[in-house]
Amino acid sequence: MTKKILITGSSGGFGKLTVIRLLQKRHQVAASMRDIKGKNKNAAAELRNAGAKVLEIDVTDDTSVTTGVETAISVLNGLDVLINNAGLGVLGMQEFFTLADFQKVFDINVFGVQRMNRAVIPYFRQKNDGIIVYTSSLLGRIALPFYGAYQASKWALEALAENYRVELSNFGIENCIVEPGGYPTSFSDNLLRPSDKSRELTYGDFAKVPEASLHNFENVLKNNPQQDPQKVADAFAELIEKPKGEKPFRTVVDFIGMADYIQKYNEHLEQIMNGLYTNFGTQGMLCVKK
Repeated sequence: MTKKILITGSSGGFGKLTVIRLLQKRHQVAASMRDIKGKNKNAAAELRNAGAKVLEIDVTDDTSVTTGVETAISVLNGLDVLINNAGLGVLGMQEFFTLADFQKVFDINVFGVQRMNRAVIPYFRQKNDGIIVYTSSLLGRIALPFYGAYQASKWALEALAENYRVELSNFGIENCIVEPGGYPTSFSDNLLRPSDKSRELTYGDFAKVPEASLHNFENVLKNNPQQDPQKVADAFAELIEKPKGEKPFRTVVDFIGMADYIQKYNEHLEQIMNGLYTNFGTQGMLCVKK
């Protein structure tokens, strides 16, 4: 069935690929991004030519979000799916990131999602139907060095999605998380580096390790062509096309050795959740109302 979909962060990376894949599968897509007349002008034109409705949404701005969601519902003549994809990554020693740095990351990766959800959920509740998808990360499940602020935001995002899952299930609204590994996309070109350089000397040569680590990881990706970002876009499309009530809460997309571990972790957590909710007599909250 053709769905009407709004996705944030469509100017590049997973977002752009996902928009194109959804259009290929005959869905109607409102592709949102910032600065569609400026730095993202070419991306906006490409997606518009592919058949998307391109919208200006800055997820850090309340008015932009409210106006953008209203516009999306209008141009699509309805809305079935929200994909929260806009995100900002980081690279550097966690101590070097200032509070302002952390706030910038969280304003996009967490608060931006809350803004989008608050704008969309009343519409979904009114029709007792809807799908909300969150672009998380394997780093939303485990911690690796040099991505601290990003990981903290993705762990927060996972908790946000967990709560929406149970609080909205009785309204027929599905919540799903997609957890990609690292991929060769434009995302890594825009990583936020820490603002406080004054502490680097106290770390000695270790302060140089984050950049070297990124360089090594980029080489790993180059030597592993199976880690194709198109597979993430395909996973989004496959997920939203699954029948209502049959979508997995978490979908792991990784092909360089991390997927099996995270999948087992997720399955174990799901068992714990089912056990706890059953003990409390609230297991029905884990299942979306059809």
